[in-house]
Amino acid sequence: MNYHLFHLINAAAGHHDPLDDVLEWCAVWLIYLLGALATVALLLGLSSHGWPLLVRVAASLALAFATGQLLALANTEVRPFQTHPVHQLIPHDPGGSLPSDHATAAFAVAFAVGVFLSRRWGLLLSVLATVIGFARVWAGVHYPADILAGAVIGGAAVLTIALAARVRDQRAHHQRPRAAASNH
Repeated sequence: MNYHLFHLINAAAGHHDPLDDVLEWCAVWLIYLLGALATVALLLGLSSHGWPLLVRVAASLALAFATGQLLALANTEVRPFQTHPVHQLIPHDPGGSLPSDHATAAFAVAFAVGVFLSRRWGLLLSVLATVIGFARVWAGVHYPADILAGAVIGGAAVLTIALAARVRDQRAHHQRPRAAASNH
């Protein structure tokens, strides 16, 4: 099914140069725009949310990348262009395909901004992350499952950091009254 869906998307590539140009750009460069927009959102949110916002987003991204790297080591799936005839629109080194580092980073940042800062910003960034993932399949360098794995890893990382932050905040809240009472 993964290859079938890949073939449905990638088979459309290479037939309409203007569309290919847009999706090539999205596959390579849109992640930088996503990062710039996330940075703007985080800087705007810094005054109201403080440094914990940046720490939680950075921790989510770090956890997602670490998880993705571990999965990549355990997986033997190679890139589509290594085993199938594809319309490869962008250059890429051969190697492991699952998960997509682009998708992992894009979805981790999008979901983290959505959870820790603003649903609107998170939704916008999630749309961009989806476009990035689609474009990488279109360009012939990833299977759809690689993109889905990146999204799941990004989501799981954000959920893990959100739960850890909640536990930390609850512990801090319960320790404050005791500390205040012992000062009297």
